[in-house]
Amino acid sequence: MPKFTVIDEEFKCENCGKFVRKLGYSCRNHCQYCLYSKHVDINPGDREETCHGMLEPIGLEIDSKKGYVIIFRCQKCGQIRKNKTADDDNMEKIISLSTNL
Repeated sequence: MPKFTVIDEEFKCENCGKFVRKLGYSCRNHCQYCLYSKHVDINPGDREETCHGMLEPIGLEIDSKKGYVIIFRCQKCGQIRKNKTADDDNMEKIISLSTNL
């Protein structure tokens, strides 16, 4: 089974309530406005995670290949997940996460 399933879906953010459009060039993983995500995948795009808790953005890493990577912690189970930023993400929110470097 592949470790990455391509799914680029529109959704309504369960944290801020805004409508989030498809990314178009990759897979949309998190809200571009508040940066929250939802704990739905075990491997990217598989939708096999049963937790379904909210993934809170708690920090930022800088990767030489991926660029900025958001660190999330699930508010329900506590697992840590990571995902690279998207071109249209709220830069102010990203900068605020950088204080946790």
